[in-house]
Amino acid sequence: MGSKQKNRSGKRIFLIVLIILVTTLGGALLFYSNGIGATSMTSKNVTVTIKQGSTSYEVLEQLDEAGLVNSRLAGRIYMKFCAPDNLKANVYAFNKNMTLEEIIRAINIADKKYLLHKKFTVIEGSTIPQAAVKIADITGASKKKVLKQWSDRNYLKTLIDKYWFLNDDILGKNVMYPLEGYFYPGTYFVMSEKPSVKECTEQMLDHMDKKLKSIKPDMEKSRFSIRELIIFASIVESEANFEEDMSAIAGVFMNRLNKNMNLQSDVTINYATQKKHVDVTVVETKIDSKYNTYKYKGLPPGPICFVLTDTIKSCINYEKNDYLYFFATKDGQVIYSRTYAEHQRVVQENKWY
Repeated sequence: MGSKQKNRSGKRIFLIVLIILVTTLGGALLFYSNGIGATSMTSKNVTVTIKQGSTSYEVLEQLDEAGLVNSRLAGRIYMKFCAPDNLKANVYAFNKNMTLEEIIRAINIADKKYLLHKKFTVIEGSTIPQAAVKIADITGASKKKVLKQWSDRNYLKTLIDKYWFLNDDILGKNVMYPLEGYFYPGTYFVMSEKPSVKECTEQMLDHMDKKLKSIKPDMEKSRFSIRELIIFASIVESEANFEEDMSAIAGVFMNRLNKNMNLQSDVTINYATQKKHVDVTVVETKIDSKYNTYKYKGLPPGPICFVLTDTIKSCINYEKNDYLYFFATKDGQVIYSRTYAEHQRVVQENKWY
């Protein structure tokens, strides 16, 4: 009996030790796997400059600073046993949804897919002519040539077929720039050595596609069509100085539409004249342009700038108020009024231009 009890006791100890070893090993493997995995499930591009002569650990440090490493310890283990010695110096554009293994493999061969040649930025509130300057600089084409491409009806029809948020309304005779409002604001990384206007255009539209799909269910609940909502949001984007004002300003414009009043938005006048100033004149409010919301009721025929999804959401979830007018002071504070007489007093007391 004594020897049997000893054998059982020995087996228990062996099993306990084995379980501890397996658990420890499993935990270590899980830690390592997560440590060299992607730092994000969502897509976000970051640039990394690998300097000439960088050691594998220096490369790891640069990747960590760029937010591409989950665990420095796991990363050091990977670099010691798995990383190649010949890591190529260059400027790379990686994505946070890439694993450390994928990134190191790309650096090892200087994969052209990830080499950053150029980048450009589209700012919210900016317009097609401003974007054309950026694309002209990137592609080497003239601004005139870029705008011509963006007005080519045959090309635009191919884009309408490709992107769900574009329709034949962009081809309307009163539309100044067909693709206005449809390039999503952000910084774009160009991987081609000689990018074309079409390549850059579709890169921006692809991003717009992705961003709009994320709020498509909310957009479809709006009283507006997709295009009308983007037009409406572009006016709010241009009028508001701060994000916190957008919902209330959207509420003012919604009230005016509901009362069949002209929007009377100065920023639509600026778009019609292609000037940007706060002191819109009486003469300018009488110009014969469908973008002139002093002269024509309803929305203009197209968006007047590029917009963020946050702005679109502010317009969908606009503040329900009873204001019909607003005025921005020099420091950006917005004062709202219910009547024209009240609004006039606010302007007289606070006019700064």
